[in-house]
Amino acid sequence: MKKTTLLFFLFFSFLVSNAQNPNLKPEAVVSIITVGPGNSLNDAFGHNAFRIRTGYIDVVYDYGRYPFNDPNFILNFARGKLKYSQGREPFHSFLNRYVRYDRTLKEQVLDLSYDQKRALYSFLIENNKPENKEYLYDFFYDNCATKMRDVSEQVLHGNIAYKTPDTYKSETFRELINNNLSWNSWGSLGINVALGSVIDRAATPREYMFLPEFIFQSFEGASFKDSGKSLIKSSTILYNQKVPFEAASFLLSPFFIFSLISIFIIYITYSNIKKGKRSVWLDVSLFALTGSIGVFILLLWFATDHTATAHNYNLLWGFPLSLFAIIQVIKKQPKTWFKGYLKLLIIMLCLMTMHWIIGVQRFALALIPLLIAFLVRYVYLVRFYKSHAIK
Repeated sequence: MKKTTLLFFLFFSFLVSNAQNPNLKPEAVVSIITVGPGNSLNDAFGHNAFRIRTGYIDVVYDYGRYPFNDPNFILNFARGKLKYSQGREPFHSFLNRYVRYDRTLKEQVLDLSYDQKRALYSFLIENNKPENKEYLYDFFYDNCATKMRDVSEQVLHGNIAYKTPDTYKSETFRELINNNLSWNSWGSLGINVALGSVIDRAATPREYMFLPEFIFQSFEGASFKDSGKSLIKSSTILYNQKVPFEAASFLLSPFFIFSLISIFIIYITYSNIKKGKRSVWLDVSLFALTGSIGVFILLLWFATDHTATAHNYNLLWGFPLSLFAIIQVIKKQPKTWFKGYLKLLIIMLCLMTMHWIIGVQRFALALIPLLIAFLVRYVYLVRFYKSHAIK
């Protein structure tokens, strides 16, 4: 019994030590896995991972692990200080999970020499140590997709020449994001409100690789600079999505809900015109909402480390000073400057439209009904206070 236990322990130790041993067999297979988009916002853009196969070893290493249970997760995410980390798991569990979620999986086998395979595996093992595995996440420049490119280039000493995919066309970062989201979804609305004009510039083919699908396409035509040999030995579809994801209900969509709110605001305004009155509760609500959103946008711009939230012209409709103007909204006879402030709000909505038309920044389409209602209300307030002679 003792001998059996000892043999089992020795065998188990052998397996563990070899699982962490970078000395792969020459026939080892190293590949990149590309996972198709999922049905929720956090997986709408897909995923990538390295796969290592040799003998009894078949594992994946990916860079998409985040501490969702961390009590400071939301705060760190908002501040742009969210740390992601590398993860390691058996390939069968990785595969089964995404098959269960009905997400397409594609594999590209890298045509590497034995030394290159060992170098990549050694890097992944070293990078998976607790002291090395975390990195500061950036949606556009340092994520689970760009890590495939950056790690490959580091291990191969930059000896990779990419061929621009045939599907490439000059698009902005915002357009690339919106291509993966329904325009009439809450996720698309949140992203387009939170991210500034810095993402409204055209992305280069290399910058396209923040999206997992463009990692697949870019590597598909890549070659070694020194030899011209293709980087990819073979490509295989491991699993094809069976059922298209269901679209969210239109009745719960932001455009529909904002349209209802817009109709309500315009109806109340029309009623106010007929009666020659002003619904103070509506104006307080409107100024509180737009002012609060403005503060949020301003904090994302100046108080975080996010690279994509700067120069956000959503401030032209969500203006922080509206919070301070609420005091004047409540008064029957506000200060004279308040009428000027109302005119400023109208001018800023016009500037927003101009920015939208000339392409300085694209805004969420679902906002259009709400913006129209804001404009109607501001114009009415200017006329109301003019007829009631602010002193």
